[in-house]
Amino acid sequence: MARNLVLILAFASLCIGSVLADWNILNQMRRTAVRDSLKNYCESWRMNVELNNIREFEVVPQECTDYIKKYMTSSQYKADSERAIEEVKLYLSGCCSLEGDGKDAWIFDVDDTLLSTIPYFKKHGFGGEKLNASSLEEWMKEIKAPALDHTLNLFHEIKNRGVKIFLVSSRKEYLRSYTVDNLINVGYHGWTSLELRALEDEYKKVKQYKAEVRKRLVNEGYRIWGIIGDQWSSLAGHPRPKRTFKLPNSIYYLS
Repeated sequence: MARNLVLILAFASLCIGSVLADWNILNQMRRTAVRDSLKNYCESWRMNVELNNIREFEVVPQECTDYIKKYMTSSQYKADSERAIEEVKLYLSGCCSLEGDGKDAWIFDVDDTLLSTIPYFKKHGFGGEKLNASSLEEWMKEIKAPALDHTLNLFHEIKNRGVKIFLVSSRKEYLRSYTVDNLINVGYHGWTSLELRALEDEYKKVKQYKAEVRKRLVNEGYRIWGIIGDQWSSLAGHPRPKRTFKLPNSIYYLS
């Protein structure tokens, strides 16, 4: 009788262990499926931001902030940016019949095109917090934004071709001295003009303000061969340049 009881208990223990193992495997599979589903959702969200299908967002979805952080600090972000720069260089290799009259022009955005704001957003949720313009501007005054190396090299390559470089930024005019110092400190020099928003521009949409700057340049006789920026508002509107190039940025949206 005792022997039978021992056998029954051993068999029951084996069955329970098997059930627990299956349950753990099932839980692991469920966790993996949820994780993969979230990753797919966040990648889809980021991609549609880059395609300009998702617009006017004020914050990154909370469930995606870690994903956006990983992307924006990853080798993939760097590779995507460098690929965009390579496309610019390929375009420049055959696009432009430069006149040599001082009227060939190229436009660069500043933040997250020439200078990186990632150090700021590391402390402010990578887009998970609504953008606080005053806080960001105080950080800009610290003159600590690093250069984006891929565009630093492109900047000098275009300048050395004899093309006039215009920096068109959505920063406010009162930040001019801080912006100039920051740009020079990290290796930029020799641009033709730095355009910042005057008081009368601060109530305009970024798209309108930047389009008006381009119109003024065209009216002055400049041929704008291209624009590179991280925001669609830097590229949209009329007059259109010959080509536009978009750098990745899923942290914030400026319209």
